[in-house]
Amino acid sequence: MKVLTVGGGGREHAAVEALYRSGAEIYAVMKNANPGIIKRSKGYRLIDERNVDAVCGYAAECGVELAFIGPEAPLESGIVDSLEKIGVMCASPTKAAARIETSKTFMRELLENHKIKGNLGFASFDNAKDTSAYIRTVDHEIVVKPVGLTGGKGVKVQGEHLHSFDDIMEYVNEIFENNIGGAGVIIEEKAVGEEFTQMVFCDGVTISPMPLVQDHKRAHEGDVGPNTGGMGSYTDADHLLPFVTAAERAEALDIIQRIVDALRSEGCTYRGPMYGQFMLTADGPRIIEINARFGDPEAMNVLPILKTSFADVCMAMATGTLRNDVEFENKATVCKYVVPEGYGVRSKAGLPISVDEDAVLRCGAIAYYANVDIVDAKLVTGTSRSVGVVGMAESIEKAESNCEDALRHVNGEAIFVRHDIGKRELVQRRVDHMKEIRGVR
Repeated sequence: MKVLTVGGGGREHAAVEALYRSGAEIYAVMKNANPGIIKRSKGYRLIDERNVDAVCGYAAECGVELAFIGPEAPLESGIVDSLEKIGVMCASPTKAAARIETSKTFMRELLENHKIKGNLGFASFDNAKDTSAYIRTVDHEIVVKPVGLTGGKGVKVQGEHLHSFDDIMEYVNEIFENNIGGAGVIIEEKAVGEEFTQMVFCDGVTISPMPLVQDHKRAHEGDVGPNTGGMGSYTDADHLLPFVTAAERAEALDIIQRIVDALRSEGCTYRGPMYGQFMLTADGPRIIEINARFGDPEAMNVLPILKTSFADVCMAMATGTLRNDVEFENKATVCKYVVPEGYGVRSKAGLPISVDEDAVLRCGAIAYYANVDIVDAKLVTGTSRSVGVVGMAESIEKAESNCEDALRHVNGEAIFVRHDIGKRELVQRRVDHMKEIRGVR
C-alpha cells in the first residue's frame, strides 16, 4: 500500500515507523529533513505542509492510495478535503471535522448544544473590552486561551501563570494585539484535578481506544516554568494510569463517543485519531481540549506498542470499517523529550545534535526525531523539541530507567531534558493528589 504522510515531527516519525512495520510504502511531505522519516520513506519532499496544492501534486505524482496527516495546521488548511477530491483516501479529519480542535469555541458549543457531559463553563470574545467586563463578573478561577491554534503553548491558568486581574488582562490584550490563534479569546472555568489523555482511533461511527497517557506541559522539573508543547509523557502496562480507574476511563470514552456522534449529526463526520485531554476531578472527567490528531509526545508512547497493523487501522478509519479491537502490548512506556535550551521562551537553535540509535535500542528504548533538520550534511536542532526518547518495559519504573539509560546516547550543544517525568516520586504525587481530591485518606 502506498501511503502519504504529512509532517516532520516526533509524532510523525512514530507514525511512519508504525506504518513501515506494517509493510506500507511511504512517501513523506515535511518542512524539515527528519532523518528518521527519510530512512523509512520510498520518497520524500521538503515543502510547507500547509501548501495544499504542492502536497496534492506530490501525492498524485507518487500514486498514493491513502494519506495520514500528523499536525493540526494542514488540517485547518483543508488538506484532507483537497486530497479526497483527487481520489486519495485519508485517515485524518476534514477541515470541518477538525474544527473540534481548530476552534475552541466550536468545540465548547458542540458539547453544550448536544448536552455532552464533561463540558466546562466558557465564554468567547472578539475584543478585549467585552472580555474585561465578563471577567469582572466571574466568581471562580479561570483559564485564558486563544480560540485558534497555538501549538499547545497558548494556555494560561489563573493561580499558576496569572495571579491578578491585571495579569489576566495583560495576556488578553497580548492575544488581541498579536492576533495569537487568529480567532479571539475564550475564557474557561478552571478545572482542578489531574490531567490525562485518552486517544482513540475513529472511523466516523466506531471508536477504538488507545492506552491512557499523562503528558507534562511545564518546562521544568516539579511542574514549574512556561507551558510547552509537552516535555514528556508516560503510560502504564495495564493501559490505565495509577490515578485513573477503569470506570473513569469508561466515562471519558463515552464522552468521546458522544462527540463523534455529535459531529456526524452536524454533517462533519470525523475520521482519524482523536485526542481527548481530560482533567480528572472530584466529579469525574472534565474536558480540557479535544484535538483532531495524535498527541505529541503521546503518539510516541502508544505507537511503539501497537500490535495491530497501523496501515490496516488507517485504512479502516478512512473507509469506515474500523472495529473496536485494536490491540496494544501490555507494556509501560516513558517518553522524555530532548529540547534546545530556552525552549518555551526562546530556543537556542541551529546547533549540532547526534543520536546513537543502536545504543538507544540496546537500552530498551527507541528514539524519535522531531524538530531537527539536516544542514550541510549535519543534524541540527530547530526551535522546538528535538528528539523523543521512549523507554519500554513491564512497569513505569523500569521503562523510566530504560529511558534515562538511553538519554546518555543523545548528545548535543545547549540541550536539556525534564528528568522527573515517569519517576516514582512524581507519579506518586499524582496519585496522592487524586486521593486528596476524592477525599480518600
